[in-house]
Amino acid sequence: MMSQIYGPTSGIAPIPDVAQGVGSAGTAGTSGFVDSLKSAIGKVNDTQLEAGRAVEALMTGDTQDIHRTMVALQQADVSFQLMMQIRNKLVAAYEEIQRMQV
Repeated sequence: MMSQIYGPTSGIAPIPDVAQGVGSAGTAGTSGFVDSLKSAIGKVNDTQLEAGRAVEALMTGDTQDIHRTMVALQQADVSFQLMMQIRNKLVAAYEEIQRMQV
């Protein structure tokens, strides 16, 4: 039973090193980063949907496993908070680049 409990960041795949493609072709590195970002957001969304299904199953009486439902909710919460922190860092980096004098 415990083997089915995953860590809070299991829904988010590590972002591959995008610096390799930046020097050789301008768009290759950009599409890699964009694809990684889309994949990470999709996995966070999947975690949210899975938590919603777990809550619905608990509410309708399909399951009475409140422990698994709470774990699904916590995973969804932590992965969403992580995604928001990443977004905040990206926005802060963008704003810092905007303030740079050329």
